[in-house]
Amino acid sequence: MTVRAGQDGSDAGYGAAGSVGEDTAPAPDVAAPATQREPSDTALEASEVSAWFGANHVLKNVSMVAKARSVTAIIGPSGSGKSTLIRCLNRMHEEVRGAKITGKVLFQGSDIYAPAVDPVDVRRRIGMVFQRPTPFPTMSIMDNAIAGLKLGSRHSKADLRAHGEESLREAGLWDEVKDRLNQPGGSLSGGQQQRLCIARALAVEPQLLLMDEPASALDPSSTLRIEQLMNDLKTRYTVVIVTHNMQQAARVADETVFMLDGEVIETGPTAKIFKHPADERTQDYVLGRFG
Repeated sequence: MTVRAGQDGSDAGYGAAGSVGEDTAPAPDVAAPATQREPSDTALEASEVSAWFGANHVLKNVSMVAKARSVTAIIGPSGSGKSTLIRCLNRMHEEVRGAKITGKVLFQGSDIYAPAVDPVDVRRRIGMVFQRPTPFPTMSIMDNAIAGLKLGSRHSKADLRAHGEESLREAGLWDEVKDRLNQPGGSLSGGQQQRLCIARALAVEPQLLLMDEPASALDPSSTLRIEQLMNDLKTRYTVVIVTHNMQQAARVADETVFMLDGEVIETGPTAKIFKHPADERTQDYVLGRFG
């Protein structure tokens, strides 16, 4: 892949990755998610990916795999490159001035950075949910859910509403909002707003969903709802989540990638990463010895 350059050397707006804190000592008990199985096919593969903000070398020859219809968690201390990596997986990194990337990202076997590939199409097929809820505050709940479909859409109003209802159901929000669909999206609670953003991402029918610390700004009850939702979504989608919460990774992820200083240190089944890591640095991190 040729070098792709962006527009801005800053990582402002990427959202700060949190540190481990009290959530990581001792190492969490790891129980297989309720619907866990052993998916064998690969949905996405990053190969020797390096990324920069200007002269700042953020990712260093990173390789990882996301298996189809599973949840892959990316963990690591603040500044390890987690958020940069996830933004390289759907070509958002190149939107930042001064940013550049080398390597390959294969999605369903094709390089998303190939010259003929439209980045807008990539971002439709590989959706993104950000750290903080970002609904359009004055737009109605239903209009928020179908916002992505309206861009250049030829859908009828009835089709748009049907898609909106389906995505709200997939996001586990329909029963809570079906009687107030015309109210502003900003009127919802923080957890509901985040699920509305998930519904908006799902409405355009992506094959893969990236989630950058989607519950870090939420209360415990809302966090649990998001985690339950991820477990439901993986029956139909591939999910990649960045999280600083070790318990969360243990609860929701089938596979875990541990990053440190812009490199992947270890990757594998979540139970192995937490209970029998191959690298001492992985063990130190999950036990809360640094972060």
